[in-house]
Amino acid sequence: MYRVAGVTSNGDDLWELIARFKPSLALIDLSIPGTHALEIAKRLAGSSGAGAADGSKCVLMATRGDRKTVLEVLRSGAQGYLLKSCTREHLFDCIQQVLEGGVYISPAVNLRSLFNPALASQNDDPLGKLSSREYQVFSMLVEGVRAKEIAARLSLSPKTVDTYRANLMKKLDIHDVPGLVKFAIHRRLIP
Repeated sequence: MYRVAGVTSNGDDLWELIARFKPSLALIDLSIPGTHALEIAKRLAGSSGAGAADGSKCVLMATRGDRKTVLEVLRSGAQGYLLKSCTREHLFDCIQQVLEGGVYISPAVNLRSLFNPALASQNDDPLGKLSSREYQVFSMLVEGVRAKEIAARLSLSPKTVDTYRANLMKKLDIHDVPGLVKFAIHRRLIP
């Protein structure tokens, strides 16, 4: 039996709820506004039983299951990655596995390409050239988040966000935000 301790639609409020209720597990939407979900996962991973979160575990949910997104979620310290299209059984399997100390990746994600560099070479995937921070900025840009809001969510200066945007555009050889959105739609990273 599970109990929901709190619900919010804002990353800033989410961190406050986690600090107040100290849940065993936080189920977080990757695209939550406010503090970026990956930043929350990093904070939770860094707390490891001593701090505001007292070792709360974290599962991130998203609509996309591409290699780069899943790897960034796991690198952030999250213990689970679940597609929003999952079944109720997958959700409960994920919660149970993570609470028991395991790591859960949605069954719809192709694990062979995820962990086998020969099947998913970074040379073949232009997103693989992006740093973790560049990928976060890319993800928010294609979701329509403005640079000023990205800076606030990631606790960066707007000038730093502009630098990340310029770097990622150079690496992807795309020179405007509409081009990034088109690229993301073509790659099925956004609907």
